[in-house]
Amino acid sequence: MRKEKNTEIKTDTGTERGRKRKRESTVTAAARSSTDFMKLKALSDGPPKELKIRLIKVESGDRETFIASEVEEKRIPLEEISIKNTASEIIRAARVKGKFKESFLLPAFSVKPIMTSEEPIPREKLNPPTPSIYLESKRDAFSPVLLQFCTDPKNPVTVIRGLAGSLRLNLGLFSTKSLVEANADQAVEVRTQVQQPADENWDPSGTGQTWPCESSRSHTTIAKYAQYQASSFQESLQEEKGSEDEDDEDDEKEKKPSISFGKIIKFGTNIDLSDPKRWKAQLQELQKLPAFMRVSSSGNMLSHVGHTILGMNSVQLYMKVPGSRTPGHQENNNFCSVNINIGPGDCEWFCVHEDYWQAINDFCEKHGVDYLTGSWWPVLEDLYNANIPVYRFIQRPGDLVWINAGTVHWVQAVGWCNNIAWNVGPLNGYQYQVALERFEYNEVKKVKSIVPMIHVSWNVARTVKITDPNTYKMIKHCLLQSMKHIQILRDQLVAGGKKISYQSRVKDEPAYYCNECDVEVFNLLFVTSENSSRKTYVVHCEDCARQRSPNLTNVVVLEQYRIEELMNTYDSFSLVSIAVPLCSVPVDPPVSFLNLKHKQ
Repeated sequence: MRKEKNTEIKTDTGTERGRKRKRESTVTAAARSSTDFMKLKALSDGPPKELKIRLIKVESGDRETFIASEVEEKRIPLEEISIKNTASEIIRAARVKGKFKESFLLPAFSVKPIMTSEEPIPREKLNPPTPSIYLESKRDAFSPVLLQFCTDPKNPVTVIRGLAGSLRLNLGLFSTKSLVEANADQAVEVRTQVQQPADENWDPSGTGQTWPCESSRSHTTIAKYAQYQASSFQESLQEEKGSEDEDDEDDEKEKKPSISFGKIIKFGTNIDLSDPKRWKAQLQELQKLPAFMRVSSSGNMLSHVGHTILGMNSVQLYMKVPGSRTPGHQENNNFCSVNINIGPGDCEWFCVHEDYWQAINDFCEKHGVDYLTGSWWPVLEDLYNANIPVYRFIQRPGDLVWINAGTVHWVQAVGWCNNIAWNVGPLNGYQYQVALERFEYNEVKKVKSIVPMIHVSWNVARTVKITDPNTYKMIKHCLLQSMKHIQILRDQLVAGGKKISYQSRVKDEPAYYCNECDVEVFNLLFVTSENSSRKTYVVHCEDCARQRSPNLTNVVVLEQYRIEELMNTYDSFSLVSIAVPLCSVPVDPPVSFLNLKHKQ
């Protein structure tokens, strides 16, 4: 009599044999030769996926054996996979032959406000008032209402007047005198420019206004630039003395440095203040700022990069003379930025909402200058004729300018002053969306994304509790897309006989970019030897690695995370709800106590 009994398990077992032989784990010869066991063996070499096996117990007379057969899991079509699916369902679905490339952005989901209008905007509204907040106390600076206002997607820029005074910030630590005393030999990048009025940008011949804004680059030290800055000021005083008696009314007017066309000036830029030993006092002083404005905080995406990105999650200093220009740009990966004017002079700012960046990009193309990497200064009349509103305002000493995510802006010094600036990445849907959009646009344009967005997204998922549903959806979708790309690529490499070596990341290890095309390379690194004698190696993306060697000969593939690590992170990343007290009624918070005022 032959009986069959089915048992479903998740591991491989042996069998019992015969009454006279010692009991041991074994399988029949037929089972050993089956392709099912070859699949089981492949698990040790391939990705650590789970394979369910049904063992069919067969009894015939005095003989008892097991026959193994694979239980086929129900596989969801890849196009039906969403963030509602588990990591194991995603991994099972991720089977694609040939090249696979999809966006990390959530399709048909946007939190960006629509700012453009087909109706012509009246000329007087093309210079909208700039939101200027006057803080009455330190408590106002730390109010959640301030964070809410600054990060509102409809507000491209916010000026916080007199922040230094309300927080008792010692801006003297960033004065030229203090900088020289602290670190006179610190390197300074110098931009040599032509001085001209802030709302004009003349071509080299001086016959017409244009968009390109060229400057030559050189280097000096803080001490030497300080000498130049001081001598420039003294020269201006001498010039003023010669004409101060011409008009007695000038004594009653606010005196501003004269801006003349054609004078050659030098702008000290990109001075690195990241070293905590050299700039201890300065960096400690900035800890007085509200958390969302600080260089580092738990709610700042840039604090989860894991390494320093100069000028972004570290402080940079700018030393200026009248006319010094920071040309038009959006911040790296569209992140927000904080800028404090140390003084003693003013700065003039021009800002345009992120919604209009493509129109400005078109102007750059028309004038033969690259929007992402070139140097340009918009002709205001061009923007007004294109129905683009421009915010224009003066930043005085002690004022903090908050540039919201994606805002296009350009700045010119009115007087002699220093500025400090850095980037922040508040964890909200608008910031995350525009950052990821620029990440993908940069890849198309073959421009390096200074912020490794895939790396950052995984780090945020591991360490931060997200309470905003829109932010959660976007990050979760990015992780989903990342896992799909990794699993599909991994399967194809294994199927092609390519060995993958596991090498886990170490503390403070930076994110990787392709040595050829500058795209971020996450988890699966294609490594070649740059110099065998020095044992130096370079990382490539798959495309560039295959361009060098179609069969990946002499290319080592390193894996920095095991797939189950990423699966666990993905499944553990969930939306955190905030408990609201029953006695409270959620309402829009008032902004009146912040003394919100609009000024040009």
